Amino acid sequence: MATAGEILRRNLTESFDLSGDSQMGSGELHVLAVDDSHVDRKVIERLLKISSCKVTAVDSGTRALEYLGLDGEKSSVGFDNMKVNLIITDYSMPGMTGYELLKKIKESSAFREVPVVIMSSENILTRIDRCLEEGAEEYIVKPVKLSDVNRLKNFMMGGGERKETEEKKIHKRTFSVDYNASSSPSSLPQLSQPFACNLASSQLPPLSPSSSLPRCSSKRPRLHTMD
Repeated sequence: MATAGEILRRNLTESFDLSGDSQMGSGELHVLAVDDSHVDRKVIERLLKISSCKVTAVDSGTRALEYLGLDGEKSSVGFDNMKVNLIITDYSMPGMTGYELLKKIKESSAFREVPVVIMSSENILTRIDRCLEEGAEEYIVKPVKLSDVNRLKNFMMGGGERKETEEKKIHKRTFSVDYNASSSPSSLPQLSQPFACNLASSQLPPLSPSSSLPRCSSKRPRLHTMD
């Protein structure tokens, strides 16, 4: 009896065969897109197809694991011609979040080298850092644009730009942390200790009740002109 994961993979394979896309060209990329939102899933699928990418779209992290064969169920379906070059997933999904899916993929010896991109409508620094530190290739804030997809495709086709991209991400995170730290009250300039001590120890002579502060003259100084 076929398992749920095997049925899903077989159906997706048949859909590729019917559309004539089972034989992938050497310059084409196969992307697995994961998003529980039907609208967002269709948008990213459309953008990827405009960029000449092959797309497999699923609606949950669980479905993605089933398709990749990481659901713990053995499958007799071969997927050598369905190699996944990139996985792009939404962060906030019911059941299994994109972050949890990312961890599952990076724990797999078969797919740990496949780049994973996280999408989210929320630009939260701690979330971005957590995903990047777990191994995400990039964090894209929705709505995803065609320029984002083209950049990802160019990155994948180039291959040699990964190190530079990693350095940019590290620099970006460091800059963000430094900026946030510099804006905190504790980073305001403090008086040096000798100056503070001298200021505290200095005493002004007390004023007697009859004494008064000197008044400043409000008259303007006269200008002497020469005849």
